[in-house]
Amino acid sequence: MLDIRPVSLIADYFVLCSGVNERHLKAIVEEVTRRLDEAGVNPLHTEGIPSSGWVILDYNSVIVHIFAPAERQYYRLERLWSDAKVVVRIQ
Repeated sequence: MLDIRPVSLIADYFVLCSGVNERHLKAIVEEVTRRLDEAGVNPLHTEGIPSSGWVILDYNSVIVHIFAPAERQYYRLERLWSDAKVVVRIQ
């Protein structure tokens, strides 16, 4: 998770995660959506589908990026947003 507040106005945090295949991406999207929906939080916008390799769930102050490995390597958001502070890293 990146704290992008000091470097951007579009959100406060980026959550970046990867799934190993399309089925895994779909499961991550469904679980994040379900858990936040249960907490009464709905996305403002979603973009992409698991088969595309990149899904974005925009929760206003938190944007969740769910990648397939190839897309995560290609876009390298950690490098693009390298001025942002890493809040949590789980591998």
